[in-house]
Parts: sequence; C-alpha cells; structure tokens
Amino acid sequence: MAFHRHTGPGSYTVGTMSERFDCFYCRDPLHGKKYVQKEGRHCCVKCFDKICANTCIECKKPIGADSKELHFKNRYWHDTCFRCFKCYTSLVNEPFMLRENNKVWCSNCTAAADAPRCKGCFKPIIAGDQNVEYKKMVWHKDCFTCSQCKQVIGSGSFFPKGDDFFCVSCHEHKFAKTCAKCKNPITSGGLTYQEQPWHSECFICSNCKKQLGGKRFTAVEDDFYCVDCYKECVAKKCAGCKNPITGFGRGTSVVNYEDESWHDYCFKCTKCARGLANKRFVCHNGKIYCAECPKRL
Repeated sequence: MAFHRHTGPGSYTVGTMSERFDCFYCRDPLHGKKYVQKEGRHCCVKCFDKICANTCIECKKPIGADSKELHFKNRYWHDTCFRCFKCYTSLVNEPFMLRENNKVWCSNCTAAADAPRCKGCFKPIIAGDQNVEYKKMVWHKDCFTCSQCKQVIGSGSFFPKGDDFFCVSCHEHKFAKTCAKCKNPITSGGLTYQEQPWHSECFICSNCKKQLGGKRFTAVEDDFYCVDCYKECVAKKCAGCKNPITGFGRGTSVVNYEDESWHDYCFKCTKCARGLANKRFVCHNGKIYCAECPKRL
C-alpha cells in the first residue's frame, strides 16, 4: 500500500515583496503584493496560476498558489479532489492505492474490487466472510443453496449435477435409485439382483430375516431363502436319503417320479444299487429296481 505526502507546493514559495521587484512574466511591479518564487523566478499570483501551476490530475484545473496541493509520483491533486474513485471519501492523510487511469482508491474499496466474487449474489467476498469453495468457484456461505429446495447448504454435504447443486434430501428424491422392496431411495451401499436395486437391509431371508448380501440364497417366486431355511422349510426331501434336495453342492440334478423326488445319486436300484438316473427302471411294490433285478426276485 502506498501513502501520499500532504505538503504545500514543494517547488515554489509564496511571499510579499517590500522592495521594487517585477513579475518575471508580465513585468507588473510586485512591491507590496503577494508573489510566488519558483525556480529562482518571481512572479505574480495571476501569472503563476496561468503559467506555472501544476494541473490537478482529477479535475484538470490548475492548482493555484492559494490552494493546497497533494502530489505522488509526479501526479498532482487539489486536496479537495483527492478522494476515493469509488466511494468519494477524502483520502487526505489516509492510506490509498493508485490504480488504473490515475484513479486513487481507499483501502476498503481496493479490497472489495480485488476480492473474489460470489457465484450466487455476485458481490465481493471480503476477507473474514464465511464462504464455500468448489472447483475454483466461491460462494458466501448463505448464498450456497440447493438448486431444488433453495435451502442453504452452507458447509453441509451436497451433490453436484452439472451446474446445479443438491442437498442430500433433494438428491435422494430426484436422482437416487429406488429399492425394489420398500420403494425408498438408496442413498449409499445397496446391492443389485436381476438388474433391480435393493437396500442391503431389505434383501433378506423370508424366513429368518437375515441379510443375504454376499451370501448363497435361493429365490422361490418372490421370496428369498438362506441355505439353512431353504433346506428346512422349502426344499423337497429326497425319497432315498431323506435329506433336502437343494441346488447347493453335490446333488444339483433331481429325479422326479410320481409324487416323489430323489437326488440323482440316490436314485438307484433297491437290490443292486446301480445308479438309475437317466436309465430305464422298474417300480415294484413301491420300490425302484433296474430292468434286470425284478426278474431275480
């Protein structure tokens, strides 16, 4: 910050002549009159104002011998012209900045002009103002609002979408996926099954209510079952080993005959124990035999 010097005209003196003396320019006698001495020459006030006076850079008029002059870096002002270009406050004995077009600015207006502009209200953000910055853009804290509900986001969480910004609530309702079960927005996490989104806490076993995310399960129409509940409550029981027939591990193939079912490895001849899956068999007295064994009974 530069500071001005408040002085009278430093390159001349003003006095009253008591002896015979003439003005250097008009040759009028200066005896008993007010005169100005500049660069070793004496001149009357009229000639000084007309010929020698500095020109005020603000009003473009001469700074007469009777005026107070301020100067800075070979520029001159009347003291009454030395005002802030923006707010017109007098800058005599005040800090100032000389800016473009030889205009002087007070420190407050300089700070405001150089401050970043709020993207919301377009007013300057002065040092000390609470603000929000995002990708080289800046807002006053109270100007950073949700594009949907217009409520102040401030320093809270938000979601950018193009040139818009949304609070958490509005983003959930406008953009978040909807759970296939509860129909509420999925704000974080979740999972997908058959191209449908689910809350993790909604994708559960229909029997024991345990979450199934990341675990083996079986879908039966619109219900889901964990391995244990499917075996206990849903799966058919093998007519051979009496254990549940599931799609887990060994025994994924099933043999059905009349109203009964078998694991493929349990469907075998009652007499010779030969496996009969995908082979000819005979049912005799409720038991399964290969084509040969009934002949030996």
